[in-house]
Amino acid sequence: MKEKIKLFLDTDLLEKYLLGATTDLETLQVERYIAMYPEVRKTYNELQENLEEFAKSYAVKAPEGLKEQILSRVKAQNSTRRKFMSYAVAASVVALLFASASYFFYNQNLNLQEENSMVTNQIKLLEADMKERLEDVRNQFIVLNNPDTKQYKLKGNKKAKDLKAVAYVNPVKKLSYINVQNLPHLEEGQYLQMWAEVNGKMLNLGILKDAGSKDNLLAIPYSEDAVGYITIENEGSNETPTVENIVANITF
Repeated sequence: MKEKIKLFLDTDLLEKYLLGATTDLETLQVERYIAMYPEVRKTYNELQENLEEFAKSYAVKAPEGLKEQILSRVKAQNSTRRKFMSYAVAASVVALLFASASYFFYNQNLNLQEENSMVTNQIKLLEADMKERLEDVRNQFIVLNNPDTKQYKLKGNKKAKDLKAVAYVNPVKKLSYINVQNLPHLEEGQYLQMWAEVNGKMLNLGILKDAGSKDNLLAIPYSEDAVGYITIENEGSNETPTVENIVANITF
C-alpha cells in the first residue's frame, strides 16, 4: 500500500490538480487518493499552503505607467543595454502575470470546490426531504384506503366542547394518524397540543393548528396499547402534558 502511495506522490498529479489542469479521470483519481490516504491528504494540504504563500507573495499589481517608464529609459541606452533591459522587463512582467494568474486560478478552484460542496449538500437535503414526504403520502394513502384501518372519533370535554377529530389506526401496517376536523375557541396564549404515551414514554407530537379536509393528517407513533392525549397548553416550553387540561384521549 505504501509503495502505491509513493508512486502516486512521485507523479505531478497533485500539482496539476491544484492548478486545475487535470483531466476528469485524473481529477477523480486525485480526489479518491486525498479522501482515502492521510499521507496524500497531508501532502495536498502542504502544496495548497505553499501555492497560496507563493501567489500572495508575488501577486502585486504593477503601478500604472510603470511599463511606459521602463521602456522610455530602455530606449535611451545603447543597443546592447537596451536588449538586456528589454529581456529583464519582459521576464519581470511574465513573472508577475504568472503569479497573479496562479493566485487567481487557485482562488477560483477553491470557490468552485466550495460551491460544488454546497450544491451537493443541498441536493442531498432535498432528496431526503422529498423521500420523507413521499413516504408520508404513501402511508396516508394506506391508512385512508386500507380495509384494516380502524377509525376512532374524538370529541372534546367541556373545556373544549367544539373539538372534533378522527384517529385512523391500522394495526396491520402499524400506522396511525389523526385528522382534526374542528378546533375549539381558546383564550389568547393557549393552544391544543397532541401527545402519545408509547412504551411508558410521553412523546410530544406537536401543536394542533389547522382543521381541514380528510387529507390533512398528523402522524402518530404506532404502538400496541398506546394512548393519545390532547391537552390545552399555555405558550412556553412544555415537556410533559398538563394532566388537568386533558380535553380528549384515545387508546389504540
